[in-house]
Amino acid sequence: MRSYVDLKFGAKTTLYLLTAAGLATAAADSFHSGDTVNFPPTFLNGVVRSSRSLFTITYCVADYKYSLHGVPADSEEYGRVLSEIHLRSARRVLKLCDTNRGFYVKAGQFVAAARQVPREYSSTLSSLQDQAVPCNFKAVKEVIVKSLGKDLTEIFLSFDEQPVAAASIAQVHRAVLKDHQEVAVKVQYPGLEYQVKLDLATMALLSRSVAWLFPEYRFKWMVSEFTKSIASELDFIQEAKNSERAANNFKRNRIVKIPCVYWDFTSRQVLTMQFCEGQKIDDLEYMKQMGISPLEVANALVDVFAEMIFVHGFLHGDPHPGNILVSSEGANGFSLVILDHGIYKQLSEEFRKNYCNLWEALIRLDSQKIQQLGETFGVGKYARYFPVIFTGRTINSKSVLGRGMPPEEKKHLREELKSLKMEDISSFMESLPPDFLTILRTDGLLRSLMSKLGAPQRTRLLTYAKYALRGLSANASSESVNVASRFKTSIKYIQFRIILGVVELASYADEIGRSLATKLRQLMVSARDQIWSFHSLLLSVN
Repeated sequence: MRSYVDLKFGAKTTLYLLTAAGLATAAADSFHSGDTVNFPPTFLNGVVRSSRSLFTITYCVADYKYSLHGVPADSEEYGRVLSEIHLRSARRVLKLCDTNRGFYVKAGQFVAAARQVPREYSSTLSSLQDQAVPCNFKAVKEVIVKSLGKDLTEIFLSFDEQPVAAASIAQVHRAVLKDHQEVAVKVQYPGLEYQVKLDLATMALLSRSVAWLFPEYRFKWMVSEFTKSIASELDFIQEAKNSERAANNFKRNRIVKIPCVYWDFTSRQVLTMQFCEGQKIDDLEYMKQMGISPLEVANALVDVFAEMIFVHGFLHGDPHPGNILVSSEGANGFSLVILDHGIYKQLSEEFRKNYCNLWEALIRLDSQKIQQLGETFGVGKYARYFPVIFTGRTINSKSVLGRGMPPEEKKHLREELKSLKMEDISSFMESLPPDFLTILRTDGLLRSLMSKLGAPQRTRLLTYAKYALRGLSANASSESVNVASRFKTSIKYIQFRIILGVVELASYADEIGRSLATKLRQLMVSARDQIWSFHSLLLSVN
């Protein structure tokens, strides 16, 4: 615990920050409402947004600092108070995102999708996923004309002024080209690049300020990853290239559909692509109407992303429901339309191989190999938590893959986690390679979608394991590997295949057992009802 002098200094610092932020916000709001100060609109808007952010985050820091003061860190009260502060702060951040809109909504979505943040933040900020206010058409038209150098009438036969989708950085309009091809035109909001630079600078400053006031709370890793992702999203030319590369990777996959790009009408701020019909992947009512099985959709979804991670090493980093559509058109009765290719991660070949090896070790529960790979990934002692993060088992678990932890194992894990402090979590996240952070975010979003589709956890686990095996097999077949090494590796793959086969057989038997038990219960209920009806009939006759 800090000394009285430290606390007194911290109190003064926080008070100064709150006062400065409050004055800045008040001043900015007054400038915004009056005409006496002749600042450029983009600059003025930046001042308002930055001041509001400073005030909100400083208020949250003060809440953490003084609400936890004097509460023993190893007590039950500490956990309860901390959860309450998390919830209060998450609501303040949600209000900030709702007020500042645009880029802040994107930042809130990014935090909500990060499995490494407290549950109170992810659940509260998840409401931002479907929030976006479209820009007026006049401003959108100006961006198109300026970017493409032509008026809309020179390019399109028709252009729907009402957007079919609106997100935090752009909106999409339906249109028809001169050759009668129906297209979707994605247009970046005007003035966004300048605004983002200012907002990112504010976010970096806030991150450093929080780390200074609370050394155990370090979020530089999150700000850094978000900065990289937003920078790539602002360049629609790069997004178009990502789209074409992903389409080429899945050119033999009859379920995946990626809209083709019209390069003549694409720039950094305007992306014109093939228009594809479909509904959000979590729209269960649509699937029911179309006779599409949600479980088959879930299987196809996890197949696609497992192949991206373990085989291609080229990963779509933002698979939320709005970016993946289900279409009733396709060879198997449906297809997955993958949109928004702005955020992609090119995994290094070394990382891809090591990640494949990690999943082999996770399936086998090879604790020695997991710890060894933990050293390779730079996380050291925290590697013991990889099984918990990815498979829901502890490193010394004896439970069957995909069935979760038995009560005794959960109790032991809870006791172990009590000893972890925020400093440990910050150190763990800072030590992870950037590739790992992208995978954690994508995996978190996939888990959420799989849950909505009603798929059991073992579907994802077994699929990941199979594609990890494929990823290793592709490497093993390389001509640079000698015959003896290749033979040894092949034996290893056969062993791994047997393990997966046993696990799949156990899962299949488990499903059959549950199905038979359900049918048996139904038969017993039916028999009981018939006996009761017969008994009632006899009574009525007598």
